[in-house]
Amino acid sequence: MQINQAVNKAINKQIGMEFGAYLQYLTISTHFDVEGLSELAEFFKLQAEDERDHAERFINHVVAFNGKLEIPTIEAPSSEVKSVEEAAQLSLDWEMKVTEEINALLKLSVDQGDHITENFLSWFLDEQLEELSTMNKLLKVARRAGDNELAVEEFLVRQRGKQSDATNSGA
Repeated sequence: MQINQAVNKAINKQIGMEFGAYLQYLTISTHFDVEGLSELAEFFKLQAEDERDHAERFINHVVAFNGKLEIPTIEAPSSEVKSVEEAAQLSLDWEMKVTEEINALLKLSVDQGDHITENFLSWFLDEQLEELSTMNKLLKVARRAGDNELAVEEFLVRQRGKQSDATNSGA
């Protein structure tokens, strides 16, 4: 069985978006690393790794479905991030755009009768909800912190501690 050509083309576009997000998050991570804000650098580095993983999932889907991989040209990421709030807003905007694209890809899959891809995309819908929630929360915290970037660093440490506690308790 081979993937529907229209769906294949849309997935290739999505792969480009995921790699674009990877590069954007990596650039933001590097900015905060240079500024000595290691928690923010690590947070955005993990986001970058998630986006690379997403691209690889799409690539694997195309390969498994005997499709044709054609990664589009990827725009250079913005390197002019000057604050945590700006980074969080840029990230939230990007995640909203990615969510719109995944929704459009899901609609195309349904319209084309590609139920395998439709099922495959359900994981991404859950993932996008998590991404939007995370970036929205970071933006709210950044706005409250204002110029105090260390307050955002402390927030991220607390969040990581909560996640670690939940993981260790089996939740």
